[in-house]
Amino acid sequence: MSKRTGKTIIGLTGNIATGKSVVRRMMEHLGAYTIDADALAHRVISKGAPGYQPTIDRFGKWLLDKEGNIDRAKLAKLVFSDAEALAQLEEIVHPYVLQAVDLLIRRANQRVVVVEAIKLIESGMREQCDSIWVTDAPQEVQIERLMRKRNLTREDALQRIRAQAPQSDKLAAATVIIRNTGSYDELWKQVTAEWKRFAPKPETGPLPSSDTQPGTFLLLRGRPRDAQRIAEFISRQSKGRRAMHADDVMEAFGEKAFLMLFSGSELVGVAGWQVENLVARTDDLFIDPKVSAEKSLPLMLNEVEEASNALQCEASLVFPPMDLVGFDAVWKRLGYSRRAPETLGSQAWMEAASESMPRGAALFFKQLRADRVLRPI
Repeated sequence: MSKRTGKTIIGLTGNIATGKSVVRRMMEHLGAYTIDADALAHRVISKGAPGYQPTIDRFGKWLLDKEGNIDRAKLAKLVFSDAEALAQLEEIVHPYVLQAVDLLIRRANQRVVVVEAIKLIESGMREQCDSIWVTDAPQEVQIERLMRKRNLTREDALQRIRAQAPQSDKLAAATVIIRNTGSYDELWKQVTAEWKRFAPKPETGPLPSSDTQPGTFLLLRGRPRDAQRIAEFISRQSKGRRAMHADDVMEAFGEKAFLMLFSGSELVGVAGWQVENLVARTDDLFIDPKVSAEKSLPLMLNEVEEASNALQCEASLVFPPMDLVGFDAVWKRLGYSRRAPETLGSQAWMEAASESMPRGAALFFKQLRADRVLRPI
């Protein structure tokens, strides 16, 4: 990876469960192109990827599941209990990750690029960054998050934390420290305050006008100020199946972006999607039945795709509610096909679909680009 003329490279790091990914997604909302180097490391060892066979050769076939994929839970248990094994895995994976990060930075159109990597300091990637942001949280907060979000025991959570380099090393290298101990609202304020030093543009867009003609649609990116309105709309359109509050939406902003569709000044559609590991996943998609889905659905999905393409996504996965499933002609015209997760071909795509697909939901799939990141590496 090398510094890019005309681009500001922010290295984002911090030990496990300190909130790196939440901060990265917030910066994505604010206009950065973001790269999750740790997710790329997972892809490097997937079947067919360049690190797959070297990992098996180094550690053995016992790591494979019945489909021939590397079982990451088994691999994690090994490397987090053996420092030498962890170093050997990193020796295999890091060169490929650095090549992938370099490729993504060169392709990015955004002026600010954020690279999230837990090994940012140790790998030497820091030397190519213009600024180092470090997320920080007390150890007890880390333990609680690992137990709650990853279903780890306290002993396993502590083992993961202790297997990493001291957080103090990362803090010593920091240009910016983000303290992640409070609410999402407090975290958002910290991130936006620091962001303005790098991209001093107002993060608020135009508000829908009551003067807009009825039937005229306007699309806006949702912001934290819209949390209450988004929560009320989803609760109403889901008929109580998704009872949401403003705090739920604020927390969701740490994982996804929201798109708001207005007819005049009235909110008539919401799409919530996230980009993770170069896959776009739209798992919130609600349209007021009084507006035409044939017109509004393409508007919303095209906007999601445009934003996803700007983030170099390889595929788009959409999980619509059943009242939007039956618009076959619309889905076909947009290039989507109804699929089952196991038919998607790529392990990364199948995993993304399986992780995100609500029970009983439909999956619509579209490949956004043929030149996948790991193919040329």
